[in-house]
Amino acid sequence: MTKANLADKVYEKVGLSRKEAVEMIEVLFESMKGILSEGESIKITGFGTFLVRKKGTRRGRNPKTGAELQITQRKVVTFKPSLQFKAVVEKV
Repeated sequence: MTKANLADKVYEKVGLSRKEAVEMIEVLFESMKGILSEGESIKITGFGTFLVRKKGTRRGRNPKTGAELQITQRKVVTFKPSLQFKAVVEKV
């Protein structure tokens, strides 16, 4: 599923023009990126929660050469689905 596919679904279900549907999807994703980049979480009731986690420095290994290296600390985005979302996915 791509952003274009999502925009088509919004166009079909809501009745917005295709251009308005694409703009709405773009605004939604840009807003989510901005919120997550600030380190805040996003909770969507009935869907799930997007969280920003800090991963500490750790040792790693280059799979090609086998050389050990240090992986620097970083932030990652994780998604925790809600119970309702899990139930829908498990039915499929």
